[in-house]
Amino acid sequence: MAGHSQFKNIMHRKGRQDAQKSKLFGKLAREITVAAKLGTPDPNMNPRLRAAIIAARQENMPKDNIERAVKKALGNDGENYDEIRYEGYGPGGVAVIVEALTDNRNRAASDIRSFFTKSGGNLGETGSVSFMFDRTGIIEYDRSVADDDAVLDAAIEAGADDVLSGEGGHEIYASTEGYRDVAKALEAKFGEPRKAALIWKPQNTIAVDDETGEKLLKLMDLLNEHDDVQHVYANFEVSDALIAKMGG
Repeated sequence: MAGHSQFKNIMHRKGRQDAQKSKLFGKLAREITVAAKLGTPDPNMNPRLRAAIIAARQENMPKDNIERAVKKALGNDGENYDEIRYEGYGPGGVAVIVEALTDNRNRAASDIRSFFTKSGGNLGETGSVSFMFDRTGIIEYDRSVADDDAVLDAAIEAGADDVLSGEGGHEIYASTEGYRDVAKALEAKFGEPRKAALIWKPQNTIAVDDETGEKLLKLMDLLNEHDDVQHVYANFEVSDALIAKMGG
């Protein structure tokens, strides 16, 4: 459990410079458009769209950009994106799942395969590593919303599966089936969460040495920088010293 939280922090370690912000806004807008196209454009009735809008707000994406992304779906203009999940092994045999939204399957597959190969890993078949992860809903709140006991009580009452509270805040986990109801109940009590999404949560994490960890973090950066890649999940832990060294 602690390993997952540490890894989550690693995944958000990239700086927020303007160039990265622009790329990030593009990815967030793409997810909003796809979510709105697949379901209703009303975020109150479309959990995926609501999660995408919450993620955009957390990154201070302008309201106009969010509304434009929704309208793009309503107008049926713009590109059609395919949702693809890639699975493979990185350095040290670490399991990696990559979720992508792409308008060019061949480009995405070729680029992502090359990233794995260059890092000393390999891309596998769908299902080759996902059995080592649980598909689960996560709802996150800042530590300031309530104390640990209050959050735990509310989460249990809402039907959550697990709660982790620490210095970084509160993480509430729920089944894919119950996630929407749990998120609604918690939002009624604590307000809008800082994150609400379906994720791939590692069942166990592998501690790797700094040399392997550096290769893995470089692979994570390559994947996250790719325009088609929306999310990357992996089951490893690295030392705090390495995170600091690489700008965490």
